Amino acid sequence: MSSDYLDQDFQTVSRSRTVRAPAEATLAAPDPELPVIQRPGPSPQIIPAQTPAIATPTVPGGHALTFAALFVFTIILYARPSEFYPSPFTNSIALVVGIVTLAFFVPTQLSLEGNLTAPLREVHLALLFCLAGLLSVPLAINRLTAWEEFSSTFIRCIVMFIVMVNVIRTETRLKALLLLALATGIWLSLGAINDFREGLAIVEGYRARGRGSGIFGNPNDMALYLVSMVPIALALAFNARTTFRKLVFVACAILTVVAIGLSYSRGGFLGLTVALGFFAVRIAPRRKLQLLIACSALLVILLAVFPSYAVRLASIVIPSLDPVGSSGLRQGELLRSLYIALRHPILGIGMGNYRTEMSYIGAPTHNSYTQVASEMGMAALVLYTMFMVTPFKKLGQIASETSNSTNSNFHYLAIGLQAALLGYMVSSFFANDAYQWYVYYLAAYAICLRRIYESKTGKLVLSRKASRPTGKVVPHSLGDYQGGTVPI
Repeated sequence: MSSDYLDQDFQTVSRSRTVRAPAEATLAAPDPELPVIQRPGPSPQIIPAQTPAIATPTVPGGHALTFAALFVFTIILYARPSEFYPSPFTNSIALVVGIVTLAFFVPTQLSLEGNLTAPLREVHLALLFCLAGLLSVPLAINRLTAWEEFSSTFIRCIVMFIVMVNVIRTETRLKALLLLALATGIWLSLGAINDFREGLAIVEGYRARGRGSGIFGNPNDMALYLVSMVPIALALAFNARTTFRKLVFVACAILTVVAIGLSYSRGGFLGLTVALGFFAVRIAPRRKLQLLIACSALLVILLAVFPSYAVRLASIVIPSLDPVGSSGLRQGELLRSLYIALRHPILGIGMGNYRTEMSYIGAPTHNSYTQVASEMGMAALVLYTMFMVTPFKKLGQIASETSNSTNSNFHYLAIGLQAALLGYMVSSFFANDAYQWYVYYLAAYAICLRRIYESKTGKLVLSRKASRPTGKVVPHSLGDYQGGTVPI
């Protein structure tokens, strides 16, 4: 990949105009109600003359200042200076930078594309999910708690997600944010290892806590974040051009795995196992048996080095093995949250209300899916799941299309982000993080990689269902749409 391309902005995705083919290109159609158009060329292709609108690249460049502000905002979000140096300035700096980011974003986006966001399916899902949260407030058991939950971190996640998918327009910008996220993972890992070595910040007498008291303070939340960083580090290692860089990224992945082990997080361990297994199989699909044997051997070695980890994992199905009884409590909260979800299937009991109003011990659901279902309703659960599954499936399409091409950077990074999303889906089954930043950044990375890929290759990333044979010729590149446009 040339350096010239890395410095260019991708052409943003917006609604294109429908261009009609010339009259002489129209052929007789088998069905008189469905006129067709012949695409000029050595191998004519038949496509419908009346085709719905599609999102195609039209407008280049932009959002340099917005991206700079977004990058600073992300640094503040991960570093969380207000937790380590409390003051009026540090307490408000994230909000101020976020407002500055929006101040740059709104006028620039309107001038470039004439709208506040590209018409992406994931954006629509996020907005509908946000609407479900807002509608749950008036009917909440405790309206004040629901409004505080909605108006704090959650709405900021939605807004910044929309900013990210419109602003991260080049591979350089995407890689910069990925490297920042990985550097944060290394900082967390080194801190966890050092604290564990010195016996500081230990939870339950033997678990590394994490950093601060916010999104990384809980060992399970720290492990969930680190799980998503491991496959990204491995993908960057495959994309690295020099042996030294490859070794650096592999070392980062190993260091992160060690920190996950020291957290003794059950959800983190299961998420890491699934993410690494998925990554290995997708990278080398013809060596599944060898990879299965290697992963099993590594699993045995890890559990041999940390025998108490094996006991903690076994407590998932045998709660009596947990010395502090947290496994039994979590199972109880899981069952109760399922019961609440079934009793309140429309809009739930209100965001944040499970812990304060329904839990017997004032604990959260410890499960992102039942958290959404019980507090926002079943429709919100469907939206939340689709929000993760949609970019995951389209990343799979990119990985398949680039498996035998020169776009290896897209191939490995698509698989890495797929594994990161899958690791989050598994780990979040043991943590209530649906309203936190983790998944919104991962989804934004996936969407931006897809848009950059579409802009560079001219190929639309359609779901397998959309491209399934239906008796019509379905074009697979932007150049195939001569007589009209189809939806992305």
